[in-house]
Amino acid sequence: MRLKIFTFLFSLFSATCSFAEQTDQGMDILNVRQQAIISISAFTANGDIVKLKSELNAGLESDLSVNEIKEILIQLYAYCGFPRSLNGINAFIDVIKEREAQGIKDNIGKEATPLPKDMDKDAYGAKVRRELAGWDKEPPAQGYQLFTPVMDVYLKEHLFADIFARDVLNHQERELVTIAALAAMSGTQGQLQFHFGAAINSGFTLSQMYAFVKVLNIKIGQKEAKIADKVLSDVLKSRGNKT
Repeated sequence: MRLKIFTFLFSLFSATCSFAEQTDQGMDILNVRQQAIISISAFTANGDIVKLKSELNAGLESDLSVNEIKEILIQLYAYCGFPRSLNGINAFIDVIKEREAQGIKDNIGKEATPLPKDMDKDAYGAKVRRELAGWDKEPPAQGYQLFTPVMDVYLKEHLFADIFARDVLNHQERELVTIAALAAMSGTQGQLQFHFGAAINSGFTLSQMYAFVKVLNIKIGQKEAKIADKVLSDVLKSRGNKT
């Protein structure tokens, strides 16, 4: 009996050490702030307000400013719709009021710099999309771009210009928001595939992308993590694992 207990404890210790070795790889692993961005984005996208409120508190404790979290919630309307985004914003209002009642003073953070009035949003948005996609030049229009050209205008001028040009979050952080939201929803694997590639092109390493999947598994759900892992594998195969 004692031998069985010892064997079990040794196996548990070995598994724990193995997990630590896999996740403790220095600067390549996602930090607490980045993990908070993932969970806030995912729970906003899937509508779990109870867990979202907990993660909003954790985000503020991990040094995300009030305005940075606002920016996450604002961006998310482009990916999960106004209802989920507004629900997230209202949940954040509740969290802030609760913290203020407890005498907690959170860092408000910087405001977004106003965009130039003469900004060419079409050109700016096209440039941002090319950089995130890893394209040297804009490919010929196809699919939805031909069927509904206005959608391409919205993507370039609004999503990749109006939203991505707001400097409260950088492009890498915005891609982390995006892949977290897409991974938390069903039926969005095609978009997740593009944005996994965009996240890598924005500077995330392969180790960080694997860490992203682990955060999903621990905080969001095994089903979501399994799907994201499959999509990530497909992305890496298409890139020849050159990350």
